[in-house]
Amino acid sequence: MNESVKVNRNRVRNFDRNLFEMPAQVFDLGRGKRFFIHTYGCQANVRDGETLAGMLTNMGFEEAGDVREADLVIFNTCAIRKAAEDHVFGEIGNLKHEKESHPERIYALCGCMAQMPAVVERIRKTYPQIDLVFGTHNLDRFPYLLQEFMEKRERTFAVESTPGSVVEQLPVQRSSRYKAFVNIMYGCDKFCTYCIVPYTRGRERSRMLDDIIAEVQAFKASGGKEVTLLGQNVNAYGKDLGMEDGFTALLEAVADTGIDRIRFYSSHPRDYTVSSIEAMRQRPNIMNALHLPVQSGSNSVLKRMNRGYTIERYYELFDDMKRRIPGMAFTTDLIVGFPDETDEEFEDTLKLVDHCRFDLAYTFIFSPREGTPAAGFEDRIPMRVKKERLNLLNERISDYAHEKNQKEIGRELIVLCDGASKKNPDTFSGYSEENKLVNFTGENIREGDFVRVKITEAKSYTLDGEAVAVL
Repeated sequence: MNESVKVNRNRVRNFDRNLFEMPAQVFDLGRGKRFFIHTYGCQANVRDGETLAGMLTNMGFEEAGDVREADLVIFNTCAIRKAAEDHVFGEIGNLKHEKESHPERIYALCGCMAQMPAVVERIRKTYPQIDLVFGTHNLDRFPYLLQEFMEKRERTFAVESTPGSVVEQLPVQRSSRYKAFVNIMYGCDKFCTYCIVPYTRGRERSRMLDDIIAEVQAFKASGGKEVTLLGQNVNAYGKDLGMEDGFTALLEAVADTGIDRIRFYSSHPRDYTVSSIEAMRQRPNIMNALHLPVQSGSNSVLKRMNRGYTIERYYELFDDMKRRIPGMAFTTDLIVGFPDETDEEFEDTLKLVDHCRFDLAYTFIFSPREGTPAAGFEDRIPMRVKKERLNLLNERISDYAHEKNQKEIGRELIVLCDGASKKNPDTFSGYSEENKLVNFTGENIREGDFVRVKITEAKSYTLDGEAVAVL
């Protein structure tokens, strides 16, 4: 750990910390075979999928372009909402006849759903087409588990209920050469009443700062240009290590690597500090775009959610950030129809949107998750009312987003090109510093280029433009 970081030894938690080592006997396990990974859910799942792809590549597998070409199919799942869970069950339910036609094909399920006992039992009883199930806490054991199944051809369920560990030097096959997800911590200690994450991802546990910096430096040396720091609650980074204001220290250390762009997900209002805001203001390679989930504009709902802050605190935080960084782009998460949400409580959420005028918001109808306290809350709100509220909320957010994007017309934004559009090879797309999705035209542009784009048209959540120069 960087010795300049202040450490409170009394706050240090002990978690297992190990180095990943690929067992020698699995290096040729996939020779001549192909894999396909279905990833659902958040950026953490995407990063897990990249780790799985890295392991499989080291084992000799090649990535298939289509699931029908694969010898191994992995469902890397999300459990944050019931709709996501139902979608996965629908997908694996359709595999029954595929398994009968291709009995040699291996189907595996991992991710957050695999950490839910009820899900595992349902798969065990109802979905014999799934050969291998493993959880988020033993991702590093995947090569051993796959080898065991391939040798014995016996269904394998490997789900650990331990609070988790930190394993370094996991292989990775990134989906982009220029943009990388970098885990800085795992798990969450907040236990919001509606959220399944603490049960599927475990307690908060941070990677060592030096290990994170080494990963960023290696990515930059390979030509990488943008990193997104990941955690269920990045602002809690370092607390388990006894670090004082650990997330700010990490932000500054990553900025000092010289990587072109730094983003992070997801933040929690309870832990945000002025020092982190100042780091964003002072370091030009920390992007002025913040995702700060609020969930509701009502104090009474926030209390039932166990969010740990008041709406007045959120307003204070929002206004302070806007004062310090006027060009800050804000996005958030909002839940409607939380058990017994009243009309007045919903109106408070609309007032929040009127005040903040978010650039974008991810909105959801409350989804009860088995095993969380809110799943047992009495709820007398008809689904019809919940859908009406969601529609009204989305209209309000869309109007403000469109209004803000209209102000971008005529401006020139710096966009990191993600490549040509799949629908139109003559159009490119990428994200601005403010995390705005920009579609643009131009010549002699390649993936990974920084492009100055003049905005010509604005929609609610995307911008169109013309390339002015490749930087």
